[in-house]
Amino acid sequence: MKKIIILLIVFGVIAGTASAESIARVMKAQGEVLVKRMGGEDFSETAAPGAAINNGDALKVGDLSFAVVVFIDDRSVIKVKEQTEFEFIDSESTRTLKIENGTLINNIADQGRTKTFRIETPTSVASVKGTEFTAIVNSVFGVDQFLGTSGLINVLNLISQQLVSIGAGQKAISNIAGALIQAPALPNEYPSDPDMEQEPEIEPDADGEPTEDDADVDDAETDDTTPDDTQPVPEEAAPPEDTGEAAEDSPYNFGLGIGSVTIDGVIYNQFALRPELSFGKLGVGLDIVIYLDNEGNVRKDDWDVMNDPSVIMDKIMYLSWAKKGDPFWVRFGTLPSVTLGYGGLLNGYSNMMEYPSVRQLGLNLGVRLMDKLNTEIFLSNVKDLMRGGTLMGARASYKLSDAIPLTVGANLVMDINQFSGLKDDDEDNRPNVFDDFPDTDGLWNDTDGDGIPDPHDGLDTADWDIDSDNNNLVDWWAGGTDDPTLKTQPLNIKDTKARVIGFAADIGYPIFSNKFIAVDVYSEFNHLIVPAVGNVGDQFYRDEKSGTGITIPGIKLGLFKMVQLNVEYRIKRGNFVPRFFDRSYDISRVVPVTNSLGETEVYTKDMLVLNDASDLSGYFGSAGWDIFGFANVSASYANMKADTTTVRSFSAVAGLNTDWIPKLSKAAAYYIRNNDENPFDFSNPTVNTIFGYQLGYEVSAGVSLIWNFSQFYRDTGDGLKPVRLTTIETTFDF
Repeated sequence: MKKIIILLIVFGVIAGTASAESIARVMKAQGEVLVKRMGGEDFSETAAPGAAINNGDALKVGDLSFAVVVFIDDRSVIKVKEQTEFEFIDSESTRTLKIENGTLINNIADQGRTKTFRIETPTSVASVKGTEFTAIVNSVFGVDQFLGTSGLINVLNLISQQLVSIGAGQKAISNIAGALIQAPALPNEYPSDPDMEQEPEIEPDADGEPTEDDADVDDAETDDTTPDDTQPVPEEAAPPEDTGEAAEDSPYNFGLGIGSVTIDGVIYNQFALRPELSFGKLGVGLDIVIYLDNEGNVRKDDWDVMNDPSVIMDKIMYLSWAKKGDPFWVRFGTLPSVTLGYGGLLNGYSNMMEYPSVRQLGLNLGVRLMDKLNTEIFLSNVKDLMRGGTLMGARASYKLSDAIPLTVGANLVMDINQFSGLKDDDEDNRPNVFDDFPDTDGLWNDTDGDGIPDPHDGLDTADWDIDSDNNNLVDWWAGGTDDPTLKTQPLNIKDTKARVIGFAADIGYPIFSNKFIAVDVYSEFNHLIVPAVGNVGDQFYRDEKSGTGITIPGIKLGLFKMVQLNVEYRIKRGNFVPRFFDRSYDISRVVPVTNSLGETEVYTKDMLVLNDASDLSGYFGSAGWDIFGFANVSASYANMKADTTTVRSFSAVAGLNTDWIPKLSKAAAYYIRNNDENPFDFSNPTVNTIFGYQLGYEVSAGVSLIWNFSQFYRDTGDGLKPVRLTTIETTFDF
């Protein structure tokens, strides 16, 4: 009986071996590359260069590894990225790679191929002819991506039986919920190519099998390769930011917006053309908008080029060259987010917080010198320079060497004149809140309140204006002791400066870094100076203030390129708050307030937040998480204490990758509340509170309805009042 069993086993092995057909060869293997033979239970065999792949075998590529497999008959090439596992299944008419998880970069030959090539996942099937494409399979979330490089790919969702066809520059996203989405594929979505770019030459012998000599690939020969021009070269993706703009990597994007917007308290219907183009490193975004009131009249202020040539500049959303981190890069126009150094002074600043009712033309550029010295400057609003003010900053950092990667840096941030943040429609340097005639250049004062502007040169006004010479004295009582009280002269922006100056020094060192984890340690010194401003009539006065903030130590931790953690111990001395110039700075930069007597006063941000000169110390922590490409979430919290004082700050930002969610084209929200006693008291907001969201619903392919909402608070003299900015528009993307 035992002999019969042994004979059956031997026969089965022989039969299995005879049926196993070599269909491919491993032409390159680096790191952990394992084979599980057909009928085997585990991946027990190491796949060396030249190893044969038989029909029914499975291949597994581990962490920090890759492999290249070439099919014998038609010389199609499969490049296998790390953390990938799949099985080879050949039949008379089809060739299938059954993949559970991972990434395959496929170059499927057109000539000499007799079988349909298929990628099969638990969710999808992609069928191709002569085609170059990438398959990315995420088994954790049941999401497949197919990105086309050339040729045509048919993708079928096995759950819903939906079918789409994609070509070069397109992608299909298929998930376990049955959704199948077709969309453009950006260059930075293509995975980097494993380090083998030349197709190896395989000469079959007389039996159609490659010879052993041809299969042996010398390591030096395979390592010395040239780039494969057929593969797209992905650009490094910038951190995701909710800018309200289309991705700049997309070569052509034409946006059409139809909806409503509130400007200066008036609701307008808007018709907007927002084309965005990229030509290599050059990016251009325009915002050509027509606003119509309820009677159909065009808002002329936006097109009065003869009287205000600067309105042409308002049509530019941005101009850009290259990206931050390149040897030279620049962006002009909208600035979605600017941070200098470790962000102790300026962190996440945006000049778009009141867009489009307030349009600013910012400038941010950087230059790298000698590969060690990096420099950066920014201006929040170039147009403000003509009024004698803008927020500006500069940074320089120097890295000692690659062997000793210690980096030292210095920042300077200055608001040249906070008063330039006040609106001045007639541009006579008297802000609207103080200008008795805000729409007429050259007229700004009515000291006696009779409705007649003072002075009136060349006119006999003695009988109808008691202060015609504008000296704040009643004309016929000049010098007398019984002069009535007259209104003071309005604040002049050019004559009165309210500055804030900050400077910082920092030092950082990367303790450890590999593909999975990166740890940096740093320290930062920040100093803030607020010069005194003398009494400007009854409208403004402030004392000099200054303070210091020290971070020692600070630790940054990155995990798997998905999670970013930051922890700091902070010490505060005098009048200082971390991140004074933050995302909402333009909103709180200078705030007009009407008191109970009906008089208008202005408060600069320092007057609102730098009222505590006590010494504080405490901790700050932040975390950012890229949730497997589905969403990005970040939050920060600070808690600073003294003997009797506690100051807390909290902010949170969240955004969804809407590629995964049918009918949702945009979804993002934020909440910021800094330097408050209780930032989590959501039912009782303060002037330090700002929040908002963007939500887009895809009506049909390329057509979305976008809600954009933000809210902050101002003290109008009658208590805290919310200020809401809402736009609703339909966008068309081509």
